[in-house]
Amino acid sequence: MDIKLELIGVPVTDIDRAKAFYEKVGFHADHDVTVNEDVRFVQMTPPGSACSIAFGKGITEMKPGSLDNMQVVVSDIEAAHADLSGRGVEVTAIDDQPWGSFVYFADPDGNRWAVQQITPRGK
Repeated sequence: MDIKLELIGVPVTDIDRAKAFYEKVGFHADHDVTVNEDVRFVQMTPPGSACSIAFGKGITEMKPGSLDNMQVVVSDIEAAHADLSGRGVEVTAIDDQPWGSFVYFADPDGNRWAVQQITPRGK
């Protein structure tokens, strides 16, 4: 049996601010639907990903900013660092570890993301 991870809820305080931020990161806005006065559903997908994130009103009971170390994978960490920086996203310097190279950023609510190149630079 296949089990595919398709959607992760991201807790945010300001839906429009979060949507603008994730668009700046490069995520595609798949859906932005107000179902009723209690539910607004925004779904966004990173380029090339089969898994999306969702946020909005009535989506999750997690506290905004409580997600820690959501991780995406890229083939070139230097290109990812340059791309994110060029888009105005505040990212860390590249962190080389034995199991990969990383940069980190957080959304406006403090939900933290890791961007990983699986093979460490120089190997």
